[in-house]
Amino acid sequence: MAFLNDRQWFVIEGILQAERDPRGRKPLVSDRTVVEAVFYVLREGCRWRALPAEFGSWMRVFMRYTRWVESGLWWKILMRLQHAKALKVELVMMDGTNIRAHRVAAGARIKRGLRR
Repeated sequence: MAFLNDRQWFVIEGILQAERDPRGRKPLVSDRTVVEAVFYVLREGCRWRALPAEFGSWMRVFMRYTRWVESGLWWKILMRLQHAKALKVELVMMDGTNIRAHRVAAGARIKRGLRR
């Protein structure tokens, strides 16, 4: 269940190596597995807790994903893949159907009073 081919992985592997723990600790889940797990969640639209066991602990994957987001690593990965022409993004869409406005915007009846 690989989302990245070997060429794409070769392009981003250096970025991930640079973001490793400076103490030299070996990660319990490999970087490639984490990247594949994130792509799985994005593609399937599932919750983190629904990750298949082949990706390891969902919490470890989620925590590494969160650290990478905060450090801007995902942006670097995307830019590196686009620069190497290993990935082409033409259109990005965001779905806002589940965003709620304040209570009053949820269809409450408008009171009509006397107007001056």
